[in-house]
Amino acid sequence: MQAIFDIINAVCGKIQVVSDLFWDFPTNFDWYANIPILGNFSLAIILLIGSGIYFTCRLRFIQIRKFKYGIEVLKNSKKTQMGISPLAAFFLSTAMRVGPGNILGVTGAISVGGPGALLWMWISAFFGMATSYTEATLAQIFKEKKDDEYVGGLSFYGRKLLGGSVGVGIFLSVLYIVYALLCFPAQGFNTISAVGQIGETVSGHAIDTNSMLYWVSFVILLIAVAIISFGGIKQVTRVTDVVVPVMAVIYILTVIVLVIVNVNCIPWFFYAVFTQAFKPEAVFGGAFGIALVQGVKRGLMSNEAGQGTITMAAAASDAKHPCDQGCVQSIGVFLDTIVICTLTAFVVIMGHVWLTDNAEAWFELGKLPKFVASVAELTPGTAFNAAVSLLVSVCFGLFAFSTLLGFMSFTEICANRISESKSFIAVIRILCLVVIAFGCMTSIAGMDLGSLWDLSDFANILIAYCNIPLLYIGFKHVLNATKHFEKNDGTLYTSEVAGMELEVWDKKAGK
Repeated sequence: MQAIFDIINAVCGKIQVVSDLFWDFPTNFDWYANIPILGNFSLAIILLIGSGIYFTCRLRFIQIRKFKYGIEVLKNSKKTQMGISPLAAFFLSTAMRVGPGNILGVTGAISVGGPGALLWMWISAFFGMATSYTEATLAQIFKEKKDDEYVGGLSFYGRKLLGGSVGVGIFLSVLYIVYALLCFPAQGFNTISAVGQIGETVSGHAIDTNSMLYWVSFVILLIAVAIISFGGIKQVTRVTDVVVPVMAVIYILTVIVLVIVNVNCIPWFFYAVFTQAFKPEAVFGGAFGIALVQGVKRGLMSNEAGQGTITMAAAASDAKHPCDQGCVQSIGVFLDTIVICTLTAFVVIMGHVWLTDNAEAWFELGKLPKFVASVAELTPGTAFNAAVSLLVSVCFGLFAFSTLLGFMSFTEICANRISESKSFIAVIRILCLVVIAFGCMTSIAGMDLGSLWDLSDFANILIAYCNIPLLYIGFKHVLNATKHFEKNDGTLYTSEVAGMELEVWDKKAGK
C-alpha cells in the first residue's frame, strides 16, 4: 500500500507542475511579472474575475437587482412531477459547493496568502455570482427531458452551442468524469477522517485509524453512497433536502456563537483583511500576488462559479423561466463564499494563532488541525471547546458526504451522455466507488495524501478554461432570456421567444 501511495504522490507532483503553469501563466515570466500592477494578474485571474466583471456589467449587476427575487423563488418552490423544484436544485448544488473546501480551502488560503486572501475571495465571489447566473441560465435554456427528470449542464449546452457536435458533448462529459474522479479520493478521505475525529471527541481519547470504527464507517459510507446516488437525481435530492439545511445551519450558528463570544476582535478582523490584501505579512509570502491568487483559487474551489460543474443541478430544476434558476444559483455563490467561507475565516484570523508564540507549530499543522487549533484559541480552557470541535467535525463530515453524492449523480448524468449502455454505466459506477474506497483506505492506513488536494486545483482551472469560452458564445441567449424575463409581460418562454428550437420549453408551455 505504501508503494502505491508513493507512486500516486509522485504522479500528483508532476501534474501539480502543470497546474501551477495554468494558474500562474504568464506571471512566471520576468518580462510580464515586472509590469506594474498588471504583472500580478495571471491569465487565470484575468479570465475568472474579468469574465465576472463583464457579465456583471452586461447584465447590469443582476446579482444585486434580482437577489431578493431569487429568495422569493426559493420560498415559493413546490414539489413537481417533472424534474425537481428550484429549492431542491439549490440544495443539490449547495451540497456540491459547500464542501470541505469551505474549511480546508479557506484555512489554506489564509495560511499561504494571509488574511488579505479573504478580500479577494469576496471580490471573486461577487462577480462570480453573475458568472453563475449566466451558466445556470444557459443550463436551463438547453436542458432536455429524460423520463420524469430534466438533464442538462455543461456537456449539453456545450454541444448545442458548437453546432450539435456529438464529439463536443462526449469530450465535456469525459472531462467532468475525470474531474470528479480526481476529487473523489479526498472526499472519501475527509468523510472517514471526520468520523474518526467525532469518535475521539466523544470518547476523549485517540482512536487508531485501523480500528473497527474506521472499517465499519468505511463499509457504511460505500453502501450509503451507492444506494442513494444510484437512485437518480430525485433520490439524491431527498437526502440533500435534509442534509444541506442541517449542516449549513449547524455550522453557521456554531461559528456565529464563536464570533459573538469574541466580538471585541471583529474590528481587528476587518483591519487585517483589508490591509493585508495588498501588503501581506512576510510570514505569508509577503507578496500582493500571493494573496490575490490564493483568494481567487480557493474561492473557485469553494463556489465553483465559472467551472460549469454545478450546471447539472441547475438544469434539473422545473423552473418557470430559465432566469429563475439563474437567480437562485447566484444566491448559492453568495451563501457559499460570502457567508460560510467568511465565517471560517473569522475563526482562523480571530484565533490569532499565527501571531502568537505558537505560530511556528500552527504553520506546521495540516489544514483541518489549523482550524481546530484556531477554534481552541477562541474558547480557551472551556467545555465549550469540546462541543464546538464536535459540531465542526460533524459539519465537516456532512460537507464531504454531500459532495460525494453530488459528484456521483453528476458523473452518472455525464456517463449517460456518452452511452446509455447499462454495462457502461455499471463500469462508471464501480470505478467511482473504487476511487472513493481508495480515499477511505488512505485515511484508514493513516496516510495523508495532501497532493490529492493539489490535483483539484488543476481540475478546477482546466474545466474553467473549457467552460468560460462557452459562456461567451452562449451569452447572447442569456441576454435574450434575461430581456424576456425582466419584461415580465406574462408570456411564456418558448422557441419563439428564444429564436431557436427548444422542445422542452415548448412542451412546458403546452405547445
